[in-house]
Amino acid sequence: MQLTRVDDRVQVVTGTNVNWILVTDGEAVTLVDAGYPNDAKALLASLDAIGRRPGDVQAVLLTHAHLDHMGGIPALRARHDVPVLTGEEEARHARREYVEQITPLEMLAQCGTRAGRRWVRQTLAAVLPKASMSIADVTGVPAGVPLDLPGGPVPVATPGHTRGHTAWLLPSSGVLLTGDALVTAHPLSRLGTRPQLLPDVFNEDRAEMVASLEAVAHLPADTVVPGHGPHHRGSLASIVAEAVAGPAGD
Repeated sequence: MQLTRVDDRVQVVTGTNVNWILVTDGEAVTLVDAGYPNDAKALLASLDAIGRRPGDVQAVLLTHAHLDHMGGIPALRARHDVPVLTGEEEARHARREYVEQITPLEMLAQCGTRAGRRWVRQTLAAVLPKASMSIADVTGVPAGVPLDLPGGPVPVATPGHTRGHTAWLLPSSGVLLTGDALVTAHPLSRLGTRPQLLPDVFNEDRAEMVASLEAVAHLPADTVVPGHGPHHRGSLASIVAEAVAGPAGD
């Protein structure tokens, strides 16, 4: 577990190749995403590291309902019955009314490279034996309506990685929590550390991802905190442009 301070209220925690975010206001905490199932101990330790307890968490906000982003929620809820919120469409995904996630065969196909084999090993260790899960009582919230939670998070619809993917804007901090709509690194990426889209094997609709990002490039944020990779500062429009351009402007 690695904890990195973004500003006085926002800290990003890196678990097994994935981030979750702690947003504080006094003793209260908003948790955004929750890592893999086997990141649960690290999730609880990250709260302790900033002097908070599970009971201080006011809500868990999901960017999307993949296992590497919601896996730690049951462990947290075993200690504190906290609400889970996400976009209205992604709430259906979290309830597993349908599934949008890399398949076992697609994972196996990554084993042709050393980096791919390492990622598969790390992923299996972070997931098994909890290879599937759902959240029956997740609450869907409408895009664009600020929530009365630490950080005043505003849900931002960013479909493409999943059909209901939701980013979260923290207006007072000028931070956009992009989940997997825009990342800055990934073990399977060949682009190094820079704003980018995830490799296509992870995404439902790349064209929709690009359209979603271009639609939110005007938001009042100068810092991006992604689901994978370090946070990145700069003009949001420029960050988006670099991500969607791909390597060498392609």
